[in-house]
Amino acid sequence: MAPRDDDNADSESEQHWGRVLIAGGTDWPKLGRKERGGKAAVEDVETNPDLLEPHILRSLLNVRIKSIHTSCAGCHFVCIDVDGQAWLFGRNGSSCGNPTNTTEYISENAPRKVHAVHDLGAPKGTKIIHAACGRNHTLLVGSDGSVWSAGVNSYGQCGHSVCTEVPAFKLVTGISHNGSKEKPVMVSAGVSFSVVLTESGRVFTFGSAEKGQLGNGTTGERITTGNKTAYDIDPNPIYVKELDGKHVVQIASGPQHSLAVDDTGVVYVWGYNGYCRLGLGNQVDALKPKVVPQFAGPNEAQMGSQVIAGLTNSVVIDKQGMYWMAGKWKNSGEGSAGSPYSTFRFMQDIMGCKMSLARCGGVTHWAVTPDDDGPMTVCWGQNASNGELGLGPDEPKSATKPTRNVPLSELDVIDIAAGQNTTLFLVRPSEKFADMPRHPDLDASEVCVGCEKDYGDPLTCDKCDTPLHLECLDPPLDAVPDGEWFCPDCEDSPGAPVGPDAPPRKKRKTNDEEETGMRVRRTRSER
Repeated sequence: MAPRDDDNADSESEQHWGRVLIAGGTDWPKLGRKERGGKAAVEDVETNPDLLEPHILRSLLNVRIKSIHTSCAGCHFVCIDVDGQAWLFGRNGSSCGNPTNTTEYISENAPRKVHAVHDLGAPKGTKIIHAACGRNHTLLVGSDGSVWSAGVNSYGQCGHSVCTEVPAFKLVTGISHNGSKEKPVMVSAGVSFSVVLTESGRVFTFGSAEKGQLGNGTTGERITTGNKTAYDIDPNPIYVKELDGKHVVQIASGPQHSLAVDDTGVVYVWGYNGYCRLGLGNQVDALKPKVVPQFAGPNEAQMGSQVIAGLTNSVVIDKQGMYWMAGKWKNSGEGSAGSPYSTFRFMQDIMGCKMSLARCGGVTHWAVTPDDDGPMTVCWGQNASNGELGLGPDEPKSATKPTRNVPLSELDVIDIAAGQNTTLFLVRPSEKFADMPRHPDLDASEVCVGCEKDYGDPLTCDKCDTPLHLECLDPPLDAVPDGEWFCPDCEDSPGAPVGPDAPPRKKRKTNDEEETGMRVRRTRSER
């Protein structure tokens, strides 16, 4: 079904939202992990299937999502809605800032909602505007400039004194320059460190300095007792002095490296440089941000506009929309471990395309390009064993070359969150979107839940598949509504759990029962 007319009446700023599709693995505790003996963990295909094509994520179908976030090294996600609330799910309950979670994960069918004011103690009116996921920790940014973190904190990557974990979201302090407090607007995260970008274009880091991830010029490497090697850990935000005087507008982080681009288009890289992922022509770690010569001018069209960090690679989209990659991105031939791209190079198969968006997951690579028939989503990646490329149940799971994602054809993809084994897509509602398969697969009632009769053709809730006759609604409807339709329970509880995680359904009165109740109340009042 097409979106409602009132959706189309929203202002341009309010129209930047979409619905969430999910592809790939959903067995969060086992994704990417091996059992003892080196055997891959056996997945629960019944309740936690691999989704080989993009599916509508039912739990968030009645929530307007504005942005989606994850990490190429992580198995958890943050979705931020138009009201500034965050919805979190995936592996590691502590990464999602849920101290009461006793399991290894939060189901995608029952995401955890986080409200800046009610749950994080932020000032009234504060909204969550950005987020970042490391491997086992999460950062949230508030509209007032607050940053909260939760998850594993063994290296101070949460911005708090070193401890095993920060179980609930906690405010990060000390993001200031020359005694003046800075206002964070964007964050990125790796395995053992985090990066913060402020409104003034300044960059701050905290966590482990082992591979130069902090960008402060040192790793602090030293020998400790037992001839073990240790490195500096700084849980307090460090101002990256090498970028002083530059106005950085975007940051991105892989497991142990980072990229930044300033307002002129100059691209900076630092951190671990294995497989030449920094694109500097060598494999020497960069302990301070270094300029990538290819994107330093003077040709403005070939300077950077977007930066993306992958597991073993980096990507830059230049100002004319050209896609450039450095590092390792496949298993054999050029671009593999034995012959990585030592500097940023075009991808020959897509060099004629102008890219509006790019993302990198664990082994996946994504790009969205305008097309005569609408935006086209291109993807590739080897060893995508959980179906995270979403090419379809009858197609190969992996792709060695850029391939058009056919299931996403005719869909307007706003954003992509590419995780280690799972991919989310933010898509504008449309008739094509409404026809997509849905997750989880539900055994819906065959009779109207209002009158418990199966006559006629009842309305079916787009989220939970609950059937209701038009006359059994309160108030009753004369005709089938245009666009999406949600049952009263789903309408009352945006983002509520679905499937096996759903609470018992409320018993709703039919019109006859309601009239009987009114007569009883009226008779009692007369007495």
